[in-house]
Amino acid sequence: MFRHRWLIALVAIATAVTLAVGTADARVGGGGSFGSRGARTFSVPSATRTAPSAAPIQRSTTQPSRPSTPFGNSTRPGLFGGGLFGGLAAGFIGAGLFGLLFGHGFFGGMGGFASLLGLVLQLALIYFLVKLAIGWWQRRNGPAYATAGGPAGPDTHRYAPTGNMFGGNAASGAPVTIGSADYDAFERLLGDIQAAYSAEDINALRAHVTPEMLSYFSEELSENASRGLLNRVSDVRLLQGDLSEAWREGDVEYATVAMRFALTDSTVERASGRVVEGGTPSEVTEVWTFMRARGGQWILSAIQQV
Repeated sequence: MFRHRWLIALVAIATAVTLAVGTADARVGGGGSFGSRGARTFSVPSATRTAPSAAPIQRSTTQPSRPSTPFGNSTRPGLFGGGLFGGLAAGFIGAGLFGLLFGHGFFGGMGGFASLLGLVLQLALIYFLVKLAIGWWQRRNGPAYATAGGPAGPDTHRYAPTGNMFGGNAASGAPVTIGSADYDAFERLLGDIQAAYSAEDINALRAHVTPEMLSYFSEELSENASRGLLNRVSDVRLLQGDLSEAWREGDVEYATVAMRFALTDSTVERASGRVVEGGTPSEVTEVWTFMRARGGQWILSAIQQV
């Protein structure tokens, strides 16, 4: 009997710890930073009054780009490492294997000492030519990603005269004009996405977010269901917003905005309806990025924490 009591106590403690760890943030996104911002996915959004800084995106289907070269770029140095020695060693082995394949012995492909010396000189020349070409290409193209726009001081932000709660901030690159109708769309999406997430309405979420974001939200909802939990978000209200960046990439437009909003956020047990965590009004500040095909509707493509 005593052992059974200890077992019951341990199970209760483990259950409590699991609930506490898994439900720190019940709102959409769970307090993470993920999604894609096009070519600026791994850039720092420009600072605003609402969000002086934003956490980097930690999860994205967009891959960090490395400067490539016309001759290819491997992330691994290979069996013999990089540099001139690696190139020479690979050349020696390649020539030896070539000789073996055609019945000339391991050193048959080199044709004696003179051929060996010629091979060394050729490989050295090729190495320096490739190194020169890589240096020229990198100087010409520069890094693949750079901080877009750069942090902007408080004095550079102008609160829009349209009466909405978003201020303005110009972004570098191909700028996109953001008007009152766009700000209204951002505010509406904030509420609609939170409501759809709370209702576990995948079809409604699909209409408001990118497929990538939908996959993340679906994963979160599935994890909640497996633990017998349900997220409830209500009374979402935008308090303040700033435009961080707005730009165009081809036919796709992006807008990154900082939003401080109020909400009532809680996690409840599905079976009993008992509130496990939250349930009181709170305020949250996040940086959301929206995207649209030119002339289309805005949808959510990334969330970053402040």
